[in-house]
Amino acid sequence: MDAKVTLSFDKEVIEKAKKYAESQNISLSRLTEFLLRQVTTASYKTLEELPISDWVNQLAEGSPKYLTRKRSRKSRRNEYYNSRK
Repeated sequence: MDAKVTLSFDKEVIEKAKKYAESQNISLSRLTEFLLRQVTTASYKTLEELPISDWVNQLAEGSPKYLTRKRSRKSRRNEYYNSRK
């Protein structure tokens, strides 16, 4: 059974959440319900225990560094075939 709840959020958060919900083809109400269900059905004692917190903490420590190397087409092909062995 559905029940109505009145919540207050920052206007910017609401706009972003609406866009995200729309991109997922769900309503903002269902998105909020889904997130609250995830938090309340698991045995998290604090917000820091939520699975996303590790990722957020990594970003909070500094800017990510993307290390790339230029590879030839031949070396990528060899790497692919070697991974399939």
